[in-house]
Amino acid sequence: MQHRIIVLGAGYAGAVAAGRLAKRLHREDVAITLVNAEPDFVERVRLHQVAVGQELRPRPFTEMFAGTGVELKVARVTAVDVDRKTVTVTAAADATAASRVTGSEQAEAVELAYDTLVYALGSDWNDQGVPGAAEHAHHIAGRAGALRLRDRLARLGAGESVVVVGGGLTGLEAATEIAEARPDLAVALAARGDLGDWLSPKGRDHLRKVVDRLGITVHEGAAVTGVEADRVTTADGGSVPAAVTVWTTGFAVHPIARATTLEVTDTGQIVVDGTMRSVSHPDVYAAGDAAMAMGPGDKPLRMCCATGGPMAWQAADAIAARLTGGKIPKVPLRYFNQCISLGRKDGVIQYVTADDRSVRSALTGRLAATYKELVCKGAAWSVGKPTLGLPTRRHRTVAAQPRTGVPAETTA
Repeated sequence: MQHRIIVLGAGYAGAVAAGRLAKRLHREDVAITLVNAEPDFVERVRLHQVAVGQELRPRPFTEMFAGTGVELKVARVTAVDVDRKTVTVTAAADATAASRVTGSEQAEAVELAYDTLVYALGSDWNDQGVPGAAEHAHHIAGRAGALRLRDRLARLGAGESVVVVGGGLTGLEAATEIAEARPDLAVALAARGDLGDWLSPKGRDHLRKVVDRLGITVHEGAAVTGVEADRVTTADGGSVPAAVTVWTTGFAVHPIARATTLEVTDTGQIVVDGTMRSVSHPDVYAAGDAAMAMGPGDKPLRMCCATGGPMAWQAADAIAARLTGGKIPKVPLRYFNQCISLGRKDGVIQYVTADDRSVRSALTGRLAATYKELVCKGAAWSVGKPTLGLPTRRHRTVAAQPRTGVPAETTA
């Protein structure tokens, strides 16, 4: 009887985990199902490029996982029952011809049973509860949001204002990309602290030079407390004109885990051990933004693809080891650098300690932009070729225990 593994979400973490599991385990022993709401891989680290109208190479999962044995199910996850070991999904938009033919407004719910679950549903934008943000702000946390922002920016006339809220990595990349692509717009950046205050002196100095060259107005120490259709307001009572507001103040995890009996943090992330295994449900693993894992110095790992990939490697290898009776490897979960693109021809590569604190060394300019581009291509390549490069070490699983409960797939 095959061991049923379901992977929820096909971002950097989920796609890598599914491919790595396919490489580690025999097809006769396991059935690996990858559930994702879109049929193509989304390069999240490039969505600021999408927002300014750049076209990215399509990366369909059917091509990525051809011949691997991974079954792709294009569907939206609506519920997870970790006590019954089931996942409820509905067909995503345009996923099935049947839903178009019937014209039904609500797709039929299907219940999938699993023996092992890899939860990698990731995160979305976080409006932080700021009044007006949900109604008036745009985001680039997903492809749909980036496309809406692209269409809105395309309608702006010369001299109109764009305010990017948030001075972190995403905010810096969005503001510089927009300013470079649309020099006719008045681009501003509202940062809660000082510009690039976490970077080394070299990194901060270069960042400021680029921002000045691109004509970006920086509002430092400007905590945004409200968003209106034509402006943002700040904690000091001031306001900044904004025909378009771009919100980049952080991410919020998918809410489904919080609705389960899994142990989660206050932010809704699944609490996992060093092998990415849920501390409350041993048949559930979590990777990427959805998981709360500890790194060097006992500090939580931040939400980014730099940690999503290693977390996925650890989860997949731990699952394979436990199913085959092998030794569980330990992937070092540490940081090396932070890569920031500042438009297409400039950037900052800030080198960091294992626990993500900036050191004096930094790479800047065109060389940094080339470095960042290689990192982005490498991340997409690792997802696009999820089993390439791994040694063939497929091991047979131990005998499966008799199952009880729901069948592999039922209609809810």
